[in-house]
Amino acid sequence: MFKYRWLMVLFAAYLFTDFGVVARTAESAEAKEVQAEPAIHIDVPVRLEKANVVFNMDHLAFTGDMPIGIKYMDLLAKRYVEWNTKGRIIGIFHGPAAYMTLNDKAYNVYRRVNTGNPYKELIAGLIKQGVQIEECGFSMKTNKWGNTDLLPGVKVNTGAIGRLIELAQQGYVQIQP
Repeated sequence: MFKYRWLMVLFAAYLFTDFGVVARTAESAEAKEVQAEPAIHIDVPVRLEKANVVFNMDHLAFTGDMPIGIKYMDLLAKRYVEWNTKGRIIGIFHGPAAYMTLNDKAYNVYRRVNTGNPYKELIAGLIKQGVQIEECGFSMKTNKWGNTDLLPGVKVNTGAIGRLIELAQQGYVQIQP
């Protein structure tokens, strides 16, 4: 009986592998059916007439290579146009995410790379859409950066925490992506 044990192991492996392929194929077919369902019923429609929002960009969070906060600022700015929403969007970069507002030269030095700032076009696009991008003055001082190290259009505040408090007191809604 033990003489053919290797043959049984090989046969069992074939069965499990073949079953796995069949199961994955069935799962793929089910996934395609789920993706093909386009109907969504909205129970709570949202239309913002006025909204002042501040994005607290104090940590690193990504979807692939895309910073989630930058993605959401872009989506919200597009909704403001689509819905004719009145108000402002401000993105405050500080702490571990402060480097995202650096120009190519400063970015390369800080990150020890030669690629330039991969977020510069995204941030320029946000500024073009009317989003105010701010860098924390305290983060700049800690990292020994000057205003000339920042991307064009980036404003410097005294300190991110104080600025967030100030905006909250003015009625801004804080988003922490």
